Amino acid sequence: MLIIGIAGGTGSGKTTVVNQIIEELKNQEVVVISQDSYYQDLSHLAFEERVKTNFDHPKSIDFDLLVSHLKQLKAGNTVQQPVYSFKEHNRTEEKIKIAPRKVVIVEGILILTHPDIREMFDIKIYVHADSDERLIRRLKRDINDRGRDLDEVLWRYQTTLKPMHQQFIEPTKEFADIIIPTNRYNTVAVDIVQTIIKDRLD
Repeated sequence: MLIIGIAGGTGSGKTTVVNQIIEELKNQEVVVISQDSYYQDLSHLAFEERVKTNFDHPKSIDFDLLVSHLKQLKAGNTVQQPVYSFKEHNRTEEKIKIAPRKVVIVEGILILTHPDIREMFDIKIYVHADSDERLIRRLKRDINDRGRDLDEVLWRYQTTLKPMHQQFIEPTKEFADIIIPTNRYNTVAVDIVQTIIKDRLD
């Protein structure tokens, strides 16, 4: 099994890069796991308290469960992945069955902050975009897809997102094997990753 980690700031274009990488591998054994599915269970908190949670700090992620699931997949076992609701700021009652695949892509802003997770990645990728571009993408996504209003998105950006990016996410560039700038389409980097994946699948 080939495990690939794709990190980068919020709105950096990680999902776009993931889609570009697997575009030619649709019929192959590739599964994508999102860090967002592994936010801590906050059922013990009222909705108002959950809204105030700092979701950009490494402690917001249940890394123990993510590490356990990756180890189980590597051992050939199926796992039950949590389902997260961005509107409720919490896990739902649902689970998604994830079966082992030859290639597992794990994507998320904080995945390179955790040593145990980093150790499991055969390839570590950091997707880079400038802060203005990331903010614009975040605004569009949170308002259109996640039911947030402008004031909430800007408040979260100023109070947690930006400082957490500078403290925890940006420094993880040093762990990356490949850094992909997404202000333009980087065909070379994506082609390299696709080639490595195809070689492993063959």
